[in-house]
Amino acid sequence: MTYENILTSTENGIGQITINRPSKLNALNVATIQELHDAFDTLDKNSEVKVIIITGEGEKAFVAGADISEFASFSVEEGAQLAAQGQELLFDFVENLKTPVIAAVNGFALGGGLELAMSCHFRVASDNAKMGLPEVSLGVIPGYGGTQRLPQLVGKGRAMELIMTAGMIDAETAKSYGLVNHVVPQAELLEFTKNIASKIMRNSPMAIGKAISAVNANYKDGVNGFETEIKNFGKCFGTEDFREGTTAFLEKRKASFSGK
Repeated sequence: MTYENILTSTENGIGQITINRPSKLNALNVATIQELHDAFDTLDKNSEVKVIIITGEGEKAFVAGADISEFASFSVEEGAQLAAQGQELLFDFVENLKTPVIAAVNGFALGGGLELAMSCHFRVASDNAKMGLPEVSLGVIPGYGGTQRLPQLVGKGRAMELIMTAGMIDAETAKSYGLVNHVVPQAELLEFTKNIASKIMRNSPMAIGKAISAVNANYKDGVNGFETEIKNFGKCFGTEDFREGTTAFLEKRKASFSGK
């Protein structure tokens, strides 16, 4: 599939999505959000793809925010619809993919960019990365899940401060907060992230998908995460991957998982 605002590739079981609007610091507009949805959906359905990495083109920005020119004149109803559609189409969609998604944050991740990174299953940052949710400086609040995911990741107090000050934090601070898992030199960012992906790929894709579902359940209103864990644990016993994994362990050999 050919895209206007993003680039995609697959190699050695890793799918990579690169947001390609460097002249706009890779800002998210409605068209880019739709293309990202389509790319994630396509890669998730590709049985050859075991891990997805998302990053931004160039050295300046992962995503520097949303394209403000698109919604500056919106009404109350249009603003609410923008947030609802964006969350469903991309941010919630990514969070709930069965394929692991790693954000390789290269540079600025602001507003919708940080919200996109937070919707991924975890994050690796370049040492020049800067992160923040500056929406209140524009008279609006984060609308793509930022007020929910940031407190989950860094705690209520730190999230409140970051949101209310509209400030930015550097990569090392983000790591100390638990917002990113690793900080590496920019030149090493993709290779480092791919090395993590290769470790993930040694394991059962089926089990990883069930684990993602169970972890996410703890953060959903009205859902008992322990019950989801028990149910997903039980489901694993009826899979080819479980039979292969346990047989390989008992036979003292490396497992060869099918993802089924």
